Amino acid sequence: MKKRKIEVAVISDVHLGTYGCHADELIAYLNSIQPKRLVLNGDIIDIWQFSKRYFPSSHMKVLRKIIGMASKGTEVFYITGNHDEMLRKFSGTSMGNLHILDKLVLKLDGKKAWFFHGDIFDSSVTNAKWLAKLGGRGYDLLILINRAANWCLSKLGKERYSLSKKIKDSVKGALKYISNFEKSAVDIAIENGYNYVICGHIHQPKKELLITKKGKCTYLNSGDWVENLTALEYSFKRWKIYRYNQDKLLPFFIDEDLKEMDIHELVASITAKKEQEKAKGKQAEKDQKNTKGGKAPLSEGLL
Repeated sequence: MKKRKIEVAVISDVHLGTYGCHADELIAYLNSIQPKRLVLNGDIIDIWQFSKRYFPSSHMKVLRKIIGMASKGTEVFYITGNHDEMLRKFSGTSMGNLHILDKLVLKLDGKKAWFFHGDIFDSSVTNAKWLAKLGGRGYDLLILINRAANWCLSKLGKERYSLSKKIKDSVKGALKYISNFEKSAVDIAIENGYNYVICGHIHQPKKELLITKKGKCTYLNSGDWVENLTALEYSFKRWKIYRYNQDKLLPFFIDEDLKEMDIHELVASITAKKEQEKAKGKQAEKDQKNTKGGKAPLSEGLL
């Protein structure tokens, strides 16, 4: 099946290395698209809960797929989150088409889009990290219980149920926190002249135009790949929320070249393409100088 070509794809809160991560579904999604830019908006790898005892091959395949996309020309921006905050010491590092950043601003059809994970608004993360980590483990346990419950429900022919979503929706404090999170992001975005603000962190996919006394801004959240299985896509001058569970496309399989190449070969292939482009550019400059000087281009002499 032909891949969908899109300008920008945004995913966040994948939480590789945890039981709740839907790695196979994410690989299927990534295999179905061909984005010019891929924004990984934080918490892709869950370093907080990382364990050598649990990192399935499907989780490694996600990383290989992303690196493979970068090697084939997709510009990949890895924005750090709170669960992968250890990568913040590498912020500003680039390796070919793969860039590690804390935040990102892109110009899309004359409008400015501001990308960041969103944990800066979370006081439990900034002020009491141990409490946030404890909460993360509790959330992971809840996901495991939820999966077992949904397996039983599917056997009985009943609809799936999200325990964590039910808890979030029933707690007034959680709803207020989400509202404050969105308002804070939009207020800062408007002050800085951004047309779009794109976050992750709270696992709540959303697209909404918010208007304040100071101006207006479109708030977007990419959701997660633990419960919602959602992403953001930008094409034809508009944003949309992609929902895996509503996609009727045929299954996509892992690219054959990814099966054959190991992780070291994939990493090396990222920089190879950039080096080739630089070499071509330098050769073109030499040819142009030779032409001006009345000499035949060097490239012609080699043919």
